[in-house]
Amino acid sequence: MLAGLTNVTFEFGARAIVEDATWHIQPNERIGLIGYNGTGKSTLLKLLVGQYQASAGTVERSRGTSIGYLHQDLLSFDTSDSILQVALGAFERVRQLEKEIEELGKQLENSPTSGISPAETDALLHKYSDKLHEMDTLDGYNIHHKTEEVLQGLGFSNADLQRPYREFSGGWRMRVLLAKMILQQPDLLLLDEPTNHLDLPSIEWLEKYLVHYQGSVVIVSHDKYFLDRMVTKIVEVYQRQLHIYNGNYSYYEVEKVQRVELQQRAFENQQDYIRQQERFIERFKAKASKAAAAQSAMKRLEKLDRIEDVAIERPNIRINFQVDKTPGKVLCELKHITKKFGDIEIVKDSHAEINRGDKIALIGANGKGKSTLLRIIAGTESFTGERKWGHNVEESFYAQHQLEALDVNNTLIDEMKAAGSQKTEQELRTLLGCFLFSGDDIDKKIKVLSGGEKARVALAKTIISKANFLMLDEPTNHLDIHSVELLIEALNKYEGSLILVSHDRYFVSKVANTIWEIDNHQIKTFAGGYEEWGEWKERQRQKEAAEQKQEVKGQKTETKNQKPEIVEQKPVVVVESKPPVQGPINKELKKELQKQQKTFQQLEEKIAQLNNQKATLEVQLTAPDTYADRNKFVQTETDYKKVSEELQRLNKEYEEVFEKIMELEAKS
Repeated sequence: MLAGLTNVTFEFGARAIVEDATWHIQPNERIGLIGYNGTGKSTLLKLLVGQYQASAGTVERSRGTSIGYLHQDLLSFDTSDSILQVALGAFERVRQLEKEIEELGKQLENSPTSGISPAETDALLHKYSDKLHEMDTLDGYNIHHKTEEVLQGLGFSNADLQRPYREFSGGWRMRVLLAKMILQQPDLLLLDEPTNHLDLPSIEWLEKYLVHYQGSVVIVSHDKYFLDRMVTKIVEVYQRQLHIYNGNYSYYEVEKVQRVELQQRAFENQQDYIRQQERFIERFKAKASKAAAAQSAMKRLEKLDRIEDVAIERPNIRINFQVDKTPGKVLCELKHITKKFGDIEIVKDSHAEINRGDKIALIGANGKGKSTLLRIIAGTESFTGERKWGHNVEESFYAQHQLEALDVNNTLIDEMKAAGSQKTEQELRTLLGCFLFSGDDIDKKIKVLSGGEKARVALAKTIISKANFLMLDEPTNHLDIHSVELLIEALNKYEGSLILVSHDRYFVSKVANTIWEIDNHQIKTFAGGYEEWGEWKERQRQKEAAEQKQEVKGQKTETKNQKPEIVEQKPVVVVESKPPVQGPINKELKKELQKQQKTFQQLEEKIAQLNNQKATLEVQLTAPDTYADRNKFVQTETDYKKVSEELQRLNKEYEEVFEKIMELEAKS
């Protein structure tokens, strides 16, 4: 066991977070820690690392176990060092060794003139050798390459690596700290919402990395696709207890329903038994002949281990949109849109159209301009070109920067009333409950809320705006899984149109009916959902791979056909300086040449076949359904590595055979 809780109870004041909870984390486990917001997921992680002390029970950490803990509070860290230097901080011992080796090298270099005795020089040499051996053992010569690889995987360009850490926004800083933690390779990695600040390619890279991570990983996340892909065990914080499920999130969803049904039946059966016993006691407790039996029944009830009712902890509140006006067929036209930041081009002379009923997801890597394009549509970002609104369009824009528009002196309920929705206070309280605010939270002032809480208030205000066109930038970032489901349900019922940016693949797949992608500085529109888009992209990649294969094959055929023309002159030069080759030798050369040409042709066919396989596997590795199935992904990635290695070997052999043919043709 690496770490765990044994019969732990933890309380904040009078409120119990967990009671008598037991959970042991074993080596090489990948665990998803889930639960409604406010149930104590982050608190459990802080208990495991020792930031909080249990009220009762034991928190255990094995001696020598290293723990890495990624959480939002890390953003208070600041430095003027480059992000490369910050991430290299993962290798403290290696960097110390570098300094020690450099210093020892200087001492040895100066030893002849510094008066150091031969014995002292020998001692320095031994020390220098030991340090070099330790550096080699720690693979210290590759730390820069490893660090650059991880940072690039998380979305940083080569040009970013030397930029000061403090120049980056909070989301990018969190990526640097995640890179540092990954490079430290702790025995136990605790990740609190690691995907909140990542784009889709970075999430996919992180998934690939963590699948093969040698230590144990505990992940708090609201991203269903990520959990399905990553974890083999679910620990749910529910009704102050920890419930453990041996499977991924999809398994948990099915298993929980079955457990709830079983518990509900057991609860109902027990209630029937209790009612029967209570009626018996009430009827016979006053009769002398039955008094002893009634007393026994009372004692049985007192000792009875009561089964809890499994009523849902938080009711399924429904979010309902209201749309005042019906817009025209075309809501927004973008014509000749161009946007640059200095020399960086986002879009160039691009066109797009948003029609009534469109529910568009803007997807792609960070830095491609998704949020910028959303701001252009909303009118909060300058650009060249034309943005034209349609008839009767009433828009509402949700983005992180809108938190500044909240009145910090208002209470939550007053801020909602100020939105002008004309809803009753009870309706507003119900809606706020859907966004994880309940009870006394309603009367808190905006200024005391965390960033995530403010974001949820801003999103709730967007929902009640009666707009017929919504623009949503990362709306699920601060919601739990249950609230994401409620938002999906609401947006599917919403009669208006919307465009959203989100890295949550499950959310996008359930909401969007149109996909926009910024590709080569143009807005590319796909009329279909996320999964259909993924399948279309796969077909496109296969088509491109086939075209490339034909092109390469054509080039090789052309080169092969040209070879006699190239080498025809060589015998002329050679023959003038060498005696004529005898007949028997010519026959032997001809036989060898035919053999090599046959081998060459076979290699061409094998390479073409493997290139085709590689292209297909590359497409599969980018498909969402591959990431959703752990076994499928591992098998696909293994196949991809085998094909790549075989291709590398065959290409080398191909070159060697080609050279032999050239030599033989020159001699024949």
